[in-house]
Amino acid sequence: MAEVSIKVLIAGRTYPLTVKQEDEQMVQDAAKMISDKVKEMEQNYAVRDKQDLLAMTALNLLVAQQNTPKKSPELEKEINQLDLFVSAYLQKQSMSF
Repeated sequence: MAEVSIKVLIAGRTYPLTVKQEDEQMVQDAAKMISDKVKEMEQNYAVRDKQDLLAMTALNLLVAQQNTPKKSPELEKEINQLDLFVSAYLQKQSMSF
């Protein structure tokens, strides 16, 4: 797993980071999402202090994340079992041709 050095722009400030290469796009997207949300908050509220805007953004994004349904371990197990069943079936079908 190679690591890369990147710079992300959040609320007008640049932050140097070292991330796994496969996570680079996800980190860039997250930084853009934060910056976009900060701009939205700045336009909708009479708050100009970046620290307050970042705190409001962090709170908003975490509340949204907590409201997102999570997979249960039982559901994950059932999905894996179905995947194994379908894979075995397809492999058996391909051998009969």
